[in-house]
Parts: sequence; structure tokens; C-alpha cells
Amino acid sequence: MRVDSKDLAILDLLQYRGRMTTTEVAQQVNLSDTPCLRRIKKLEQEGIIKGYQAILDREKLNLSILVYALVRLNANSDKLADEFENEVEALEQVMECSVITGSYDYLLKIVAKDLSHYESFVKKSLGQISSIAAIESTVVLKQTFSRNQLPLKTP
Repeated sequence: MRVDSKDLAILDLLQYRGRMTTTEVAQQVNLSDTPCLRRIKKLEQEGIIKGYQAILDREKLNLSILVYALVRLNANSDKLADEFENEVEALEQVMECSVITGSYDYLLKIVAKDLSHYESFVKKSLGQISSIAAIESTVVLKQTFSRNQLPLKTP
């Protein structure tokens, strides 16, 4: 699908305010309701819009610890990687899992209630995954900002 400037304008609006009505979006991008709705549906069907969700404040929900964990696997194989990714995806505390370059294989973003909760998570959940050779954790002291929106406006 070719994404044009109107599509980008729609996406930019919706990523900041996903609960906007079609009429509100249409007015902002100078379209009538029906063509705007068609564009939104097409963006959804193509998977460019993956879904709509509320962004929650983890600290207000008693998940004040944010940790980035570097993980090295025992061996470099597709089978081991697939097994690891499936097991990690099932762990609710793991918010993100990325394959990386360098001396580690994965970077995980993990939330926890406190440090003892994180320690327990590593010992009882993450550390029990047999394909893991090493885990190195970095606790975030202060998160200055976090973005969920992509930079769609060109400078």
C-alpha cells in the first residue's frame, strides 16, 4: 500500500488521540467523513494501524521498577532462538524483546513492582529458561520521557 500525505496526517492524529471520531479526523485533514473512514479502514486492513489502546502509567499501577536486561543464549541457532522468544513472550513482565547485535543476543524491557519482585522474576521465571547462558540487568533510575508515537511529520 502506498501511504500518501493524507494517510500520514490521519496516522499522526490517531497515534496521539486514538479515540478521535472519524468526523474529527476528517475535519483535521480536510476530507469528508466517508473518504476518511475508507482510508482509516484501509490502514487498519494493511496492518499499518495495528490497534488502539490506552497508555497506562506503570508507576501509578505499582510497577515502579523498569529494567533493561541483556540476554545471551547458550548457542546461536534458529531452534534455540525460537524457543527463547516463545518462552519470553509468555512472561507478562517482559514488555519488549529485541534481537540485537554485539556480545548479547537480546534486549528485554521488563517491569516490576520493586527490586525484590524483579529478583524473584529473574530467579523463578526468566532464569529458568534453559537456553539462557547469561543475563545482565540495568535498572532505570529515572525515565525522563517515553514516546509511543512515531515521527511522521517530515522536517
